[in-house]
Amino acid sequence: MSRILLVEDDLSLVDGLTYALAREGFTLCAVRTVEEARRRFEQEGPFDLLLLDVTLPDGTGFDLCSAVRAAGSDVPILFLTAADEETSVVRGLDGGGDDYMTKPFRLSELCSRIRALLRRGNMRRARENCLHDGDLTLDMAAGRALLRGKALDLTGAEYRLLGLLVRNAGQTLTRGTILNALWDGRGDFVDDNTLSVYVRRLREKIEDDPSRPRRLVTVRGIGYRWEGTGK
Repeated sequence: MSRILLVEDDLSLVDGLTYALAREGFTLCAVRTVEEARRRFEQEGPFDLLLLDVTLPDGTGFDLCSAVRAAGSDVPILFLTAADEETSVVRGLDGGGDDYMTKPFRLSELCSRIRALLRRGNMRRARENCLHDGDLTLDMAAGRALLRGKALDLTGAEYRLLGLLVRNAGQTLTRGTILNALWDGRGDFVDDNTLSVYVRRLREKIEDDPSRPRRLVTVRGIGYRWEGTGK
């Protein structure tokens, strides 16, 4: 169930939205002030979407939106604005808001807008969680790699090595840099010889001709570089 943070000081509207959104399968957390919203966002996040009234007892929804974006969050934000505030909503959109609705509004339309923003957010996160290089895809969220649509059978270290190389495509990574990245934090030390084994095994799984690698190339005396396909 998607979690929504509603910041609204009209109690009758809060009651109506709580009931209506619960029927649509959403979990709603409602607060009345900017300060309480900031506290809930920090302590109970992450939320999937924010519904912000523009005029609040201790500030505006625009202020809260700016603070959320300044903290680095890309959570979808939908403003609820009175008719006489509609012209000022451009400020909110310029400050990082995604959409707005003018009161009074139909609940069916609000739910449609919410679903559209959630889908957009999910698609954006999916794109951010995937690395692509030609026919190779790394699904960072699922922790798997696919070559020409087929999952590669990689060990954890091989997967981390591949991800490191693809993220830094075109750059030569020293062996020391790679060794530090492959150390997994549990005290499992990866030495230079082990790295050579990982590289050889990875080439056997991703190269058409492992003896003449074209994706994962050796930079003699330095380290390795991911050339990929460039597509």
